[in-house]
Parts: sequence; structure tokens; C-alpha cells
Amino acid sequence: MELIKSFTVNHDVLKEGVYLSRCDRNTVTYDLRMKIPNGGDYLTPAASHTLEHLCATFLRNSAFKNEIVYFGPMGCMTGFYLVTFDTLSGKDMLKTLCEAFSFIANYPEKTVPGAQKRECGNYKSHDLDGAKKLAENYLAVIEKLTPADFEYPA
Repeated sequence: MELIKSFTVNHDVLKEGVYLSRCDRNTVTYDLRMKIPNGGDYLTPAASHTLEHLCATFLRNSAFKNEIVYFGPMGCMTGFYLVTFDTLSGKDMLKTLCEAFSFIANYPEKTVPGAQKRECGNYKSHDLDGAKKLAENYLAVIEKLTPADFEYPA
């Protein structure tokens, strides 16, 4: 079998950021790298789970909600994938992503959307404070980026 594209990326040189992972038909997959691969510091399952709930909720309520296909974690626990329709520009995606992570970093509520037992398959695994800290740290990275920064390093 051929390696999938994401396994051909040199993970030894990846830093935190946003990368254009692939374009397929009418969808675009972004690699939202929040941690340095194999760096020893990874997303925790509970904080990642909460961040997923908050970011997915924000994105699907944003001005570009009809352009969002999927937001979910990487198995390696170093980031997330964001899949959008190709009608959403990289500039608008990045602006919305910054808004989402600002929303999470400053989230004023004590409860997480969709985190009740009847709504979530692992409702006990949430860490709101951890998710807010992850969002704050990642926002400091992505607010400096432009779509020109979306290329994987060689």
C-alpha cells in the first residue's frame, strides 16, 4: 500500500502552525499543528476533547458554518484537522480560526456544549481549563500567520 500523504510529511521539522494538508475535489484539509511532533508534550485527551466541542460548536455557528465539513483531533495528539469546502478562502479560514480560538481562550461559561451524558459518548472526559490554555497558546501562534505560511517545511 502507498503511504497516505500526511505520513510523507517530515514530522522532524514541523512546528506549531497551520498547514494546507490536502485538497480533494471540493474540500480542503488543514493540519492545525498545536504541538511539535515527537516533542514529548502532547495534547491531553480531556483538554483535546473539550477543545473539540468548543471549536466545532463555534465553527458551526460562525458566518462560514456552511463551509465547515469537519473539525477533529489527530490520533498523535499534536493537533487537529479542519476540513472545509474549497469555497472558503485561506484568509477567511484563518480569520475564523483565530476568532474560534479567541472564543475558547476567553470562554466565560462553566459548562461545555454537548458534554452531557445524553449528548456525548465520553462525557466525563473534559478539561475546560486545559482547553482554554491550549487555545490561548495556539492563538499566539496562529494570529501571526497568513495563508502564505500554510506550506509544510521541506
